[in-house]
Amino acid sequence: MEKDEKTSKKYTQLLSTGKQLFWKYGFRRVSIEEICQEAGISKMTFYRFFPNKMELAKTVFDQVANEGLQEFRSIIHENSTASEKIRKIVLMKQKGVNDVSKEFLKDFYSSPELGLKAYIEEKTRVMWNEMLNDFRETQEKGWFRKDMKPEFLFYISQKAGEMLNDEQLSQMYDTPQELLIEITNFFAYGISPHE
Repeated sequence: MEKDEKTSKKYTQLLSTGKQLFWKYGFRRVSIEEICQEAGISKMTFYRFFPNKMELAKTVFDQVANEGLQEFRSIIHENSTASEKIRKIVLMKQKGVNDVSKEFLKDFYSSPELGLKAYIEEKTRVMWNEMLNDFRETQEKGWFRKDMKPEFLFYISQKAGEMLNDEQLSQMYDTPQELLIEITNFFAYGISPHE
């Protein structure tokens, strides 16, 4: 696909609509027809940009992941205290999970037959490798504990995905967002009170 096509209004509208519908209903329940109807774009135009719904989902995930990585890096490298950086990272996570449904979590994180789980796991691994260098740099500057292994953060993030799919744990919370924020806050602050 050419650069002009990737910046076109219709392409952007498909990404935005795909994200909105996938986050709300999951991947399985959303059809190409529904995406096109909601976006106000023909199926012919959809297929000009994406060969199928799976490729749209991957592109949406890539876009969200890349935006998240850029925001994370901006926070990590800004001139503020470690506690302020952590607070902003937690807020970023809260904003990122605001519209996520249980159906989305099941389809994207626990349905291997869709092929999205493997794709997301690989993309996450690549992103964490990039982020590990940022964490090491911040450790050298004294912003985060020097005795912590940054790889532990990646390991914990993988376990968080498993926790989201744990039925017993999920039943303790009204929404998936509540559980995601609980995991994030526990990870960032432990059991210490925080603002």
